[in-house]
Amino acid sequence: MTTTDTVQLADAYRHSRFDALQPRDLVADEVQQLKETGHRVDDLIAEINATDPDDRSALLGILDRMADAERVDGWDYEEPDALDDILAAAGAPVASSSISPETIADQIHAAWLGRIAGCNLGKPIEYGWTWTPERIRTYLELANAYPLTDYVPRLDPMPTGFELVDNWPETTRGNVAGSARDDDIDYSILALHLLEQHGDGLTTHHVADAWTELFPIGKVYTAERAAYINIVEGLRAPVTARRRNPYREWIGAQIRADVFGYVNPGDVRAAAEVAYRDAALSHTGNGIYGEMWAAALVASAFTASSAREVIEASLTVVPQRSRLAEAIRFVIDLRDRGLPWEDALVLIRDRFADYAWVHTINNAAAVTAALLWGEDDWTTATARVVMSGWDTDSNGATVGSVAAILAGRRGLPAHFITPLQNRTRSALFGFDNSSISDLAERTIRIAIARRP
Repeated sequence: MTTTDTVQLADAYRHSRFDALQPRDLVADEVQQLKETGHRVDDLIAEINATDPDDRSALLGILDRMADAERVDGWDYEEPDALDDILAAAGAPVASSSISPETIADQIHAAWLGRIAGCNLGKPIEYGWTWTPERIRTYLELANAYPLTDYVPRLDPMPTGFELVDNWPETTRGNVAGSARDDDIDYSILALHLLEQHGDGLTTHHVADAWTELFPIGKVYTAERAAYINIVEGLRAPVTARRRNPYREWIGAQIRADVFGYVNPGDVRAAAEVAYRDAALSHTGNGIYGEMWAAALVASAFTASSAREVIEASLTVVPQRSRLAEAIRFVIDLRDRGLPWEDALVLIRDRFADYAWVHTINNAAAVTAALLWGEDDWTTATARVVMSGWDTDSNGATVGSVAAILAGRRGLPAHFITPLQNRTRSALFGFDNSSISDLAERTIRIAIARRP
């Protein structure tokens, strides 16, 4: 990660809410994005500091000129955006494997349950500014619940200085009664709907149309909200991913990947290619790779014998000289060195501390660590990624999904699954209170029909 600035943003711009509707957020977050990708920002920061934070027109003008920022010498990463270039820069593809319909059915049903349970597990502490691993551990120890083996408990009264996210009445231990609404699950439901509607003909433009037809803009965030604005203004991909979108390498695409892996069990490259069509609407570079990588994680889990095998297969769809590949290899090296998970987590948090808590790269590192140190156990892997902080619900969903495929339905603990009551809420128009078993059965039909 390259830092090029010597000039600091004024305080008025340093407390971003990551809101694509707010120009002061957009310019502040674009400065960070440019720094992370090795661009010169000092002159831009000086111009921003001299601008009224409430002058929308002036700030948007600066933001548009930021697209022409020059890169410093010595940038040594290869991070293309086009699919053919991405695959050419990635590793050699792994061979796809055939799986019996019975196995596919069991694993997909487990995956939906594991994803939704993992998402709910992370939701009450999904606030990476304050819920760090240290604070999570302190809170859980106060609740006599460390290490985490069940939904997060709520203490009554809450200890001074601790505050759960406002979804806690639906997501804490003893209060889960059906899955709470979450964008991580909304996108999974939407992906299934898109595949049912368009099959192999699914395009990025179909995804754009579905967003504006089915999603309220207030229920999409960061890169997706920026892309949504661009769609409404009549723009098409790939412009929608880049224009006024400083969140284009954040985790939003990565959380949309899993169903593309479910319907391509054992076929890593096919899963990544369809995930690309989804990601390109709102993301570039490592943001795109994050969704391709997560889809590959899921697809490879259907035939892998271990989490290590899953991770290695997933790397074959990521450009080898990208920051995402570098981060994943960094975590693999920590595992190979034999470090305990707690020690590895300290090094991971330190290495990627400068990224926003909802960036692709740091969260992918946390996901990788949880799977590698997950002890082939759904609860251990999913709880460890939640205890890692950053984007706890998104990472809980991803690890919960992959670990569930590896474990099968028999490997899922009833105290996480039974409270879901086979039901999930959704902000998607017409999809609220979806039956989890119905979502699984519909996914199974597509996956089996796509078998070679």
